[in-house]
Amino acid sequence: MNSDILLQIKEFFAAFSFQESLSSFIIMFAVIDMIGLTPIIIDMRSKGQYIDAGKAAIYSLCMFLIFLFLGTSILGLFHVDVASFAIAGSLVLFAMAVEMVLGIEIFRNDGPGGKAATMVPIVFPLIAGAGSFTTLISLQSLYSLVNVLIGLLANIVVVYIVLSKVTLLERLLGKGGVYVARKFFGIILLAVSVKMFLENLAKFMQSVQ
Repeated sequence: MNSDILLQIKEFFAAFSFQESLSSFIIMFAVIDMIGLTPIIIDMRSKGQYIDAGKAAIYSLCMFLIFLFLGTSILGLFHVDVASFAIAGSLVLFAMAVEMVLGIEIFRNDGPGGKAATMVPIVFPLIAGAGSFTTLISLQSLYSLVNVLIGLLANIVVVYIVLSKVTLLERLLGKGGVYVARKFFGIILLAVSVKMFLENLAKFMQSVQ
């Protein structure tokens, strides 16, 4: 029994790819957009809203892991396959990328506020929102699970660092730096959404033939 478990663990880590892990990290980084959220976080803190960086990182990780491992089962309840969901996700990513590149508002942030803002709206919907969940499950159709997990964990570290050092980050980047970073990652996300759409459309077409 122990040998079977060890074999499964070895097979799991055997799928590790630095390139896939880096790609997963960049895609999630662009979607979560912690750099773009910096002005929002600073504004909330200036209004006296408390944000616990450690709790925000842990809550976000828990929500992501639940959706990562149960997302396919949840889709199964609605008779939706991963390829179809990934196609829908690519359209959401495309809209988010257009929003970032063109500076227009498509997704309106209308979540409730509050003095203790760690969970709402920081964790949900700003960090672990619909776009992030869609991206996370869609990445499983592109990369191995171990690489998606590594990319996710790296992003949680970024979430913690940005939330705990947000004022310093704003001083280092400046308004111009935040603007350029948002546009740059918007273009990357746009390209990824097109690639995800085409690859999963091909899988979907093969499954219906």
